[in-house]
Amino acid sequence: MKKAIIVLTLLMGTCSLPLFSQAGSTLPDLTITTMDGREVSTSTLSNEGKPFVISFWATWCRPCLKELDAIDEIYHEWQDHGFKLIAVSTDDARTRPNVLPMVSGRGWEYEFYLDENGDFRRAMGVNIVPHTFILNGAGEVVYQHTSFSDGMEWEMYDLLMELLDE
Repeated sequence: MKKAIIVLTLLMGTCSLPLFSQAGSTLPDLTITTMDGREVSTSTLSNEGKPFVISFWATWCRPCLKELDAIDEIYHEWQDHGFKLIAVSTDDARTRPNVLPMVSGRGWEYEFYLDENGDFRRAMGVNIVPHTFILNGAGEVVYQHTSFSDGMEWEMYDLLMELLDE
């Protein structure tokens, strides 16, 4: 009986692991859409050999909006060094119509994509938003975090600068 419980516990733990959890992993090859409906392969997301950030967010998520607003305030500094942010909306069919008006209304200048069916979110192991990944110039994940607190935009900037120097 003890062996069965141990095996069952191990199987349950293995099944609950995200598909994408290892630092150094590259992006999976899935399809997401641009704000104007064009399909894009996630494996092609890059920044011409420079580090970049992928942020999973939703219109209804206050910490997500706080993070994107905070980054927006210093985004010119990020761009001066060639960094960019790719924002992937996890909004479902009910809230998806709010994405474009929110992006336009806030004046954010990031690359925006819609994860229409949630495949990208699931493949990246995103269970809660905001969930933010920093990738190096080779497109490998080197850092990730969930939630947001004041000052994290500068911590991400510092990490991006370190990656630029590598």
